[in-house]
Amino acid sequence: MGSRDTTIEDLVALQGQGKSLVVVHGGGNRVTEWLKRQGVTTEFVRGERVTDSAALEVAIAVLAGLVNKEIVAAINNLGGRAVGISGIDGSLVEGRVKNRAMGYVGEAVNINPAILETLLQSGFLPIVSSMSLHAIDKPAGAAQILNINADPTAGDLSAALGADKLVFLTNVAGINDASGKVIPRLSAKEAQSLVESGVISGGMIPKLNACLTALNAGAIARIIDGRQPHALTNEFAGRNGGTTICKESDD
Repeated sequence: MGSRDTTIEDLVALQGQGKSLVVVHGGGNRVTEWLKRQGVTTEFVRGERVTDSAALEVAIAVLAGLVNKEIVAAINNLGGRAVGISGIDGSLVEGRVKNRAMGYVGEAVNINPAILETLLQSGFLPIVSSMSLHAIDKPAGAAQILNINADPTAGDLSAALGADKLVFLTNVAGINDASGKVIPRLSAKEAQSLVESGVISGGMIPKLNACLTALNAGAIARIIDGRQPHALTNEFAGRNGGTTICKESDD
């Protein structure tokens, strides 16, 4: 979110229109910044941060603390009604270690959406930091919290809530084809072919997989350019580009 980003304004406006919204956020750049301040070296494997005990403490403090509360404060100061939580609260996300070699990097196993439903029914906008309870296959003495990727978390929460729509705000115009042109509509089968051919790669893959999770639960899945002014309000008004992920192509 840059200095001229309109996401906060859009969230407040949409909440004022009666939209029932949940925000899932990451903040990896801020975590790296604070790890450097602590003299902790950051190592990435296939785009994921190796998370030892020291890195986990910083990730929890920055993501569930600093970043989460900055977003909540910005929304509330503009007249919105936001509450900041993490996947730990209310056992919202129960996870296990994804790969022991990666340390305390987790993957979600169970989603318990009751806390989100309670907040939504009370008129609040939940702002969710992507952490999880270390609830599954936890060895004695291991950390009680895991750091998980915000992209699959968004897909899992969307599915668990039966959301109408999952929207990813990204720093690209949408999913591009091999020539670099944005693909307006993409079926699950077509998306898999683009992944296998290497056209879709890197950080777009977990976003795409999350879209498929939401899609299978009945949601509309969208990947749009969050750098554009009022991208979110335009999205809900049907005035946006980007890519829609659908079960089948239009053919």
